[in-house]
Order: sequence, then structure tokens, then C-alpha cells
Amino acid sequence: MEVIAERKKFGMFKTGATQKLLAFASLIILIVFFSIASANFFRFENIIAIMLATAVIGVLALGSTFVIITGGIDLSVGTVMTFSSVMAGVIITFGEMSVPLGIAGGIAAGALCGFVSGWAVAKLGIPPFIATLAMMMITKGLSLVISGTKPIYFNETPVFNKISMGSITAGTSFEIPNAVLIFFGCAIVASIILSKTILGRYNFAIGSNEEATRLSGVNTSRWKIIIYTLTGVFSGIAGIMMASRLNSAQPALGMGYELEAIAAVVIGGTSLSGGTGTIMGTVIGALIMSVLTNGLRILSVPQEWQTVIVGLVLAIAVYADILRRKKVRS
Repeated sequence: MEVIAERKKFGMFKTGATQKLLAFASLIILIVFFSIASANFFRFENIIAIMLATAVIGVLALGSTFVIITGGIDLSVGTVMTFSSVMAGVIITFGEMSVPLGIAGGIAAGALCGFVSGWAVAKLGIPPFIATLAMMMITKGLSLVISGTKPIYFNETPVFNKISMGSITAGTSFEIPNAVLIFFGCAIVASIILSKTILGRYNFAIGSNEEATRLSGVNTSRWKIIIYTLTGVFSGIAGIMMASRLNSAQPALGMGYELEAIAAVVIGGTSLSGGTGTIMGTVIGALIMSVLTNGLRILSVPQEWQTVIVGLVLAIAVYADILRRKKVRS
């Protein structure tokens, strides 16, 4: 039995490493193809634009990775992002409080939403799809109600603030936008959590076999709540980044972002069945999405066909995951 277990473990490691290599190879192929197809693609300004387009979706995808590894799903990350930005706007603009306090409040709002979703899944037994779908609708409605259906502009922040909301992501360091640095910083933190902490170990254990993990003495309900809360934290950070980039909280935004985040996670090699996944793969998946969209736009491919192509890429990624898992079982 131990030999079989070791073989299966080795097989999963091998296929996981192969998936990351395939994802990275796909990214390189896309970059080479679009660079040949258009001289405007591989320009420094366009590369920076791709990185900026990746930042917010990438942070959402980082949070989604943790939930998907458990075998769950979070459909609310996009609207929780919007709700977090609205709460930051309310604290800073309407409450006339400091920008750092508004940032903390926005991230806390995201964490609270994640906690409630996790509690509904772990304690009430509501399927993740339904629980997070409900949270998506709730946060979408609350964002509109609290803001009065109008954008909240941060140029009306109190004069005592030493920093502005817009300056958080607008600045650059070493000619790299702060938003990109925040994304990579979040990726490093997420990678450490997933690979070096007890949370990461239980994350994989729950996704691989939740019942066996529970019978081994692990409080799986508590850890699932923590995992969903962590996803909410990343959604809150994405909300602050989006609000800073637009210099306003836009209550109508958010819908559709969750699909792009999930697509980035799946393309990066994280299995929808749970148990496998890496942060590096998610980063690569998010970059593939941005490179593909940017390249198609530069080649003047119509918007509707861009959506079709991205959908086909996602379907291929899911099918590859199915084939990979069948190979591991055999």
C-alpha cells in the first residue's frame, strides 16, 4: 500500500510539474507568435500594459486558487472586490477618515464576505457554488445600495490625508507600476502560505480527501472557513487596487471578473476537482489570459471572437486536466 501511495504521489508531482512547464511554454509561444505577427506587441509600453491588465485579475486569481484547491469554487470574488472598494470609499470620503484606515476597512470587508461564505459552506453545508452565488448577489446589491448607485470619487478625500487613493497604484518603481509590484508581492505571500504553512498543507489535504482529513482529527470546517476568508482578503486587496487605478469606487463593476479569475487558475494547472495547484501556475495562467487578449486586440480581432478564443483555451485547459487526472489514477 505504501508503495502504491508513493507512486501516486510521485505521479501527481510529475504531472503537476509537467503542467507548469506546459503553461509556461504556452506563454512563451504566445509571446513569440504575437511578436512576429505585430511589431507593436513586444514594445516596452505594451508589455507594461499587459502587466497592468494582469494585476487586478491576478490578485483575484491568487485568492481563488486556495478555494479551488479544496475542490470548491468562489463566484463572488468579483463583486466582493467591488464591495470592498465601495466600503473604502465610504470610510474615506463619507466618513472623512484617513486613506490607510479606508484601505484597512476595505480589505476587512472582503475578509468578512469570505468568512460568511466559508461559514455557509462549512457549517451550513451549502454547496460552494450556491453559497458564493448568493454572496455575489448580496455584495452586488449592497454596493449599489450603500453608494446610492453612484460612483464614489476619491478626489473628495479630506485634506489631512498625506497620500491619495490614486497614488497607491499610479506610481512606479524602477519603471514598473506599483500595481504590478503589489501583484507580485501578493503572489510571493500566497506562495509562502500555500507551500510553507500548515494552512497550505490542510488546503491540499481537504482537496485531496476531505473525509479522510476529518477522520484524522483535523477540524476541516474551521480550516475551510479560514481558506474562504483568505480568498476574501485577496478580493479586498484587488478592490483597493481597482479603486486606486480608477481613483473612484464604481459600484456597477465586478460581474464577470470571477470568471476571468477562475479561468486564470484553471489555465495555470489548478484542478477543479481539488487537491492540486500552485501559485506560480496561477500567475502564469493570468499572464496567458492577458497576453492572449492583448495580442488579439493588437491584431484587430473583433471583441466577440476574442471571447470565443479565450473560451476555447479554457475548455482545452479543463480537458487537459481531466486527461491528467485519469493518467494519475491509472
